[in-house]
Amino acid sequence: MANPLYDALFAPHAGKSKDVIIRSDGSRLSYEGFLAMAARMAHVLTEQGLAPGDRLAVQVTKSPEALALYAAAVQAGVIFLPLNTAYTTAELDYFVGDSGATLLVCDSAREPDLRPMAEGHGAQTLTLDADGAGSLTTRAAGKSEHFETVPRSPDDLAAFLYTSGTTGRSKGAMLTQDNLLSNALTLVEAWRFTGDDVLLHALPIFHTHGLFVATNVVLATGGTMIFLPGFDLDRVLAALPQATAMMGVPTFYTRLLDDPRFTRELAGHMRLFTSGSAPLLAATHEAFEQRTGHRILERYGMTETNMSTSNPYEGDRRAGTVGPPLPGVELKITDPETGRPVAQGEVGVIEVRGPNVFQGYWRMPEKTAEELRPDGFFITGDLATQDAEGYVTIVGRAKDLVISGGYNIYPKELEEVLDAQPGVRESAVVGVPHPDLGEAALALLVPEPGAAPDLPAIEAALGQRLARYKHPRRIELIDELPRNTMGKVQKALLRERYGQAFTAPAK
Repeated sequence: MANPLYDALFAPHAGKSKDVIIRSDGSRLSYEGFLAMAARMAHVLTEQGLAPGDRLAVQVTKSPEALALYAAAVQAGVIFLPLNTAYTTAELDYFVGDSGATLLVCDSAREPDLRPMAEGHGAQTLTLDADGAGSLTTRAAGKSEHFETVPRSPDDLAAFLYTSGTTGRSKGAMLTQDNLLSNALTLVEAWRFTGDDVLLHALPIFHTHGLFVATNVVLATGGTMIFLPGFDLDRVLAALPQATAMMGVPTFYTRLLDDPRFTRELAGHMRLFTSGSAPLLAATHEAFEQRTGHRILERYGMTETNMSTSNPYEGDRRAGTVGPPLPGVELKITDPETGRPVAQGEVGVIEVRGPNVFQGYWRMPEKTAEELRPDGFFITGDLATQDAEGYVTIVGRAKDLVISGGYNIYPKELEEVLDAQPGVRESAVVGVPHPDLGEAALALLVPEPGAAPDLPAIEAALGQRLARYKHPRRIELIDELPRNTMGKVQKALLRERYGQAFTAPAK
């Protein structure tokens, strides 16, 4: 039996002297060296007692060695569980316990705190630091550079990714070899990646965007990555002349646009910029095109589905949309109450089906049954419309829908008007408790640097564009919107922070 994921992403590069990684200091790692590193780590995993199907939990800083550990897990048939580097010990306690991880690989500085927790769940610990040092690489140093790849089937699990858990316990999405491989190959074709591409990689690799989209696409083609630890503006600007493509989140592009060094000449040789993980403002899309001549390609995906839609590589990349479904992906917009498709152009919940869609939530059969229909369609919870040409426009999350006095208010509809106002950099609209309406819309605006938005003028603009019931009951100016590591606005945090905004005075 073969190991489809390893056979497609890693095995074809055996013995190649071509660079797979260019580090931030300019040093390089060849495919041959990378695969040797991964093989040595795979020996360590098996010597630690990990068998095919066991879980490997990893909370480490981004590095070539960390990526090699992913390759080692695939080669050894181990389920890879990347974890956000910001998670606390208490949060890791849940992930390690819930996943039943056999081994936790963490930073040396955190091992004293994490080892007792891991041992409490019967898990071992090894360390891996940002510079590649640690007990994992020390043990791997003397191992063979050849490892007998463990056979796996397309339906065998390759990874767990835990959801953010903003509405309850985090759920472990189970992703198979075929889920990951099929999506990577689809994106290679959709985005025209080849072995000649050099991807500027500034994303974290504990998330599907940086790991299963960015690296898998490059590995599938034999391309090269400029592997930056994170988004550092100076480093990104310095690296751009060497790159042909960049995958980012909206904040990457707003920061580039804020810097006068980012010019049309600097970006002129680039082939592709993509954006995801959070909505890209139409204004950012348009400003980027005016500055560089490039139209950012926006796409849509989730932890549970990898990528499901994409604006076309060749064709109309429409600002404000995430494009049509990718080849092989079925998508429909349904009524959240009945599950029946809505009329074209009406708002409903996105449901998707295809080889990219996960197998369910680990040890949560009830949640799996709630969100994954018997016919294979996954209920994403994202509200959207779809036009006659198949382009999908995300309106928001179902849980972000504001129901005020019995009327539905879609935050994005408000945010698009607010973001277009003079002096407004960005906005977020959330629903918070209201004594009369049950819930009301609160708008939070971040001003442009040095600007003072005219709130009465903004309210007048809303009056010209939107029905009165859709208007926010209050508009407040704040310094910045809270975001997670992938650039998504944390609306749950805003709802919590401003939950008393409309509290009725005591009688």
